[in-house]
Amino acid sequence: MSDYDLQSLKLPKLTGTALRLLAAALDWPPTRSLLLPSLAKQGGVERLRAIRLKGDPTLYPYAPVGKPAKAPLTPAEVEAALGPAALPGVFTTIRDYAAAYRTGTATPVKVAGRILAAIAESEKGPLPLRAFIANDREDVMAQAQASLERIRAGKPLSLLDGVPVAIKDEIDQAPYPTNAGTCFMGVTPAKDSTVVARLRAAGALLIGKGTMNELGLDPCGFNANFGTTRNPYNPEHDPGGSSSGPAAATAAGFCPVSLGCDGGGSIRIPSSLCGLVGLKPTFGRLSEVGAAPLCASVDAIGPIGATVEDVAIAYGVVAGPDPSDPRSLFQPAVTLEGWNNPDLHGLIFGRYTPWFKHAAPEVVAACEAMLEKLIQAGATLREVEIPDLDVMRIAHVASILCEQAANLQDRREHAGELGAPSRVTMALAHAFSAADYVQAQRVRTLAIATFEKAFGDVDAIMTPATAITAPPIPAGGTKYGWSDLSITTEKMRFAYQSNLTGHPAISFPVGYDRNGLPIGMQAIGHYWGENTLLRIAFAAERTVERRQPKVFFQILEKEN
Repeated sequence: MSDYDLQSLKLPKLTGTALRLLAAALDWPPTRSLLLPSLAKQGGVERLRAIRLKGDPTLYPYAPVGKPAKAPLTPAEVEAALGPAALPGVFTTIRDYAAAYRTGTATPVKVAGRILAAIAESEKGPLPLRAFIANDREDVMAQAQASLERIRAGKPLSLLDGVPVAIKDEIDQAPYPTNAGTCFMGVTPAKDSTVVARLRAAGALLIGKGTMNELGLDPCGFNANFGTTRNPYNPEHDPGGSSSGPAAATAAGFCPVSLGCDGGGSIRIPSSLCGLVGLKPTFGRLSEVGAAPLCASVDAIGPIGATVEDVAIAYGVVAGPDPSDPRSLFQPAVTLEGWNNPDLHGLIFGRYTPWFKHAAPEVVAACEAMLEKLIQAGATLREVEIPDLDVMRIAHVASILCEQAANLQDRREHAGELGAPSRVTMALAHAFSAADYVQAQRVRTLAIATFEKAFGDVDAIMTPATAITAPPIPAGGTKYGWSDLSITTEKMRFAYQSNLTGHPAISFPVGYDRNGLPIGMQAIGHYWGENTLLRIAFAAERTVERRQPKVFFQILEKEN
């Protein structure tokens, strides 16, 4: 067995005045020069520089492709891949909305009104949910009216026609500005991003822009500009991030599916902590045209859904090549083949046991129990080895922060307007050199080879999704934020590798801890194997009893 090199950290948590003082000290050149060496060492800069690697760097994790796809799936092709509708559950699904509209028991206009009222209600009281930064009532109601007219005419655009969907504030959606969580990047786009345009063409009811952590720099729900998003399962706890708003909106019942972005677990972490399904597709599977340029070599847009089917439908509609995005052109055809086959015979799972068990006991127990259920469904389990995980962690940090810093160069006069946690993180970004960035891309080459070897003849590598359940929001944290690298490490332990290598990965619910907080499991797949990941999550979903969050709005009700 190879040496397992990841460690849990015991570092001080900074909030309030202490955090603001540290940010101010890092803003001032004389004190920054004194503090930065320690910050850089803590961030792994010295270890990255000490590695001796030969070979070429991998700047973008393009996956091997056989015959490139010519076009994305049509909504009709997506619908044809669905089986019988599932039995009613805790959450309202895409198919629940579609059925209600077509039988006349609900209308998109009434649904839109209820959603807007529910969002307003969620902002009341001492613990506001803060799932959205903006909802344009006039735009939402106009979309709903157009959908109603199509459905009454018997010409719905797809199953998604009139179904509410939330969009992360990193993705262009007219008529909203794209802020990427900041107070200075907000430019209203001339048109939708490609993924939003595909949802709109399918008739989706786009209900607003979901809150995100500022620049996506931390996997938590804090935002200095638009408020801290809370976890619907317990509003005193963090929902995870950076796609915190889309996840909270989905868990709270505002929509059955949302779109997030994942540069270091930003879809899978909040999905895990909020009891949802989150898919990070293969690098290049979804077009990035119209997404804020934050961290191009590690980022991926993907769906967050109440159920596996909701994620499968949204993925099928938005995935596929886009002539405007060269990164998306070299991919095989998108497929949903076998995604809802719960018989797992023929699938082989890999597990690196030291990594799998490096999580809170309740998380490990729930994931082990689910793994046993999946084996009972026909899967086979094999042990694999994945060395150098800590080196991959440092390379991911260097990659994402260097790219963030480079993309903010034309807005550097706004650096002081970032919240205190973001300013501390960006100070670390400037500790990396150009040589460090290239070194990180050499590590990426190593990471891709390591994971491809680990895959060998296995179909998926199984891990927990996060090493902990949703942590409490620190006292006073909603005002100035917090910096807690110990908790951040626990959230990201199983996430960053897939961003570095470009492999697809899915997070799905497997239970709850003693406090009723969700526990998530992850499957990492072969390049372009999203349908297999959906199949695994679908098989798991059939064995889990889902619980309704404390903050939940039942939007779909029968009309009189």
